[in-house]
Amino acid sequence: MAAALRLDPLGASPSPSRRLAEAPKTPSPSKTTYSDRFIPCRSSSRLHNFELLDSPSSKDDTTAYSRLLRAELFDSSPQPQSASPNTNLFRFKKDTAAATSPSLPPHHHYCAPADNTASPRKPPRKVPKTPHKVLDAPSLQDDFYLNLVDWSSQNMLAVGLGTCVYLWSASNSKVTKLCDLGPRDTVCAVHWSREGSYLAIGTGLGDVQIWDSSRCKRIRNMGGHQTRTGVLAWSSCILSSGSRDKDILQHDIRVPGDYISKFSGHRSEVCGLKWSHDDRELASGGNDNQLLVWNQRSQHPVLRLTEHTAAVKAIAWSPHQQGLLASGGGTADRCIRFWNTANGNVLNSLDTGSQVCNLAWCKNVNELVSTHGYSQNQIMVWKYPSMSKVATLTGHTMRVLYLASSPDGQTIVTGAGDETLRFWNIFPSVKTQTPVRDIGLWSFPRSHIR
Repeated sequence: MAAALRLDPLGASPSPSRRLAEAPKTPSPSKTTYSDRFIPCRSSSRLHNFELLDSPSSKDDTTAYSRLLRAELFDSSPQPQSASPNTNLFRFKKDTAAATSPSLPPHHHYCAPADNTASPRKPPRKVPKTPHKVLDAPSLQDDFYLNLVDWSSQNMLAVGLGTCVYLWSASNSKVTKLCDLGPRDTVCAVHWSREGSYLAIGTGLGDVQIWDSSRCKRIRNMGGHQTRTGVLAWSSCILSSGSRDKDILQHDIRVPGDYISKFSGHRSEVCGLKWSHDDRELASGGNDNQLLVWNQRSQHPVLRLTEHTAAVKAIAWSPHQQGLLASGGGTADRCIRFWNTANGNVLNSLDTGSQVCNLAWCKNVNELVSTHGYSQNQIMVWKYPSMSKVATLTGHTMRVLYLASSPDGQTIVTGAGDETLRFWNIFPSVKTQTPVRDIGLWSFPRSHIR
C-alpha cells in the first residue's frame, strides 16, 4: 500500500490545519526531519474491493427505529438520508477496473487472480502464404465447366493440356505424356480410379476413355454422350460421367456395354459430380443452379436442392461425418452451403465474396479448402463447423478453376488459366492412424512433394 510522507522544515510552526492542508516550501536538507505521521493513499489502496467504502443504501431507512439507532451509535441527530455502516465488511470482490484505472500511480502493478478453470488458448496454425512449387502448364484452359487436374493415390498428377494428357510423378518429378487425342478432339476431364492404376478421360466428342497409366495404354472407350464430357467421378467399381447434354451416365468397366444406366434430372450442363465415401450417394451440380443427390436404387434424384443462385461445380463430401455435403455456387451466388443429405436440411451457409470453383475436405483434420474465381482468385482454408478462416492464399492471376489433394492430405495443387500449377502445404499431418474405409484408397506408399 502506497503512503504519502510530509516534510516539515525546522523552525516553522504553522498551525496543524495548515500543516495538513499545504505542502511546505522546499526545505534545506540539513534542517529537515521526517515526521512519523502515516497518511495512506486512498486511491491506490483498493478498499472498494473489500467493500470498506461507504455507499448509499438502497433500502428505505425512514423508520423511526433506524433513525434513533443511528443517532445513538453516531451521537448525532437523526438524518433520514444518512448512510448506514456497511454490512459487507471484508467481502472481497473482483476488481475489474484496477488494471486500467487512471488513479493508480505508475509504480503500482496489479496482478489479476489466476483463473484455474480457463484453458490456455491454442495459437492459430500457421499456413505458408506462398507455394513451395510452381509448374508451367501451357494450354491449361480457362473454362469453369472443365475438370483437368487430378492427383492419384499413387502420388501421380494427371493434367489435361489441350489435346494431350500428361502425368507428373510427385515422387521424382518425372513427366510422362500419356496420350494425344488428335486435332479433332480435346481433353475436358481427367479422374483417377481409387486405387490409382486407371485414369478416366472425358473428351470433347462425348466419349469416356479408360487408360492404364503403368503401360500408357488405352483399355476402354465408352460412348453415350452427345457432346463434351466435362466431369467424371469414380466409386469403387462404377464410373459416372456428366456432360453438356444434361445427362449422367453410369459406366461399369466389368461389363462390355457403354453404360449401365442414365440419370436425367438437370436442365443444363452437368459440371460437378462426386460419390460419397461409402458409395451410397452421388451428388451432381449443374449450370441450372441445382444440386441433386442420387442413389443406385432409383434413376430419379432423392434430393433436389435449389438454394444456389448460380452454377454448382464445387461439391465435396465430408470424410469425418456421414451425410455431410458441401457445395459452392458460381459468380451470382458466391456461397458455400452445407447439407444434411439424410433429410435435405441446409446446416450452414457462408457468403465468400467470390465465385466458388472447387471444394475439398482435409482427411487429417476437420477443415476444408475452397478455390475462387471472380473477383479475387484466392484460395481459402476454413475450419469446420465454425467456418473461421484459417488462411487466405493468393498468387494466381486468373480464376483458380482446378484443385486436387495429395494422398497424404497435407498438400494441394491448384491450376488456373494463367497456365500455372501451384503446390501449397496447407494441412497438418494425420495424428492417429485411421482404418481404411475405401478399397485400396490409401494402401500405397506415399511420398511428399519437395
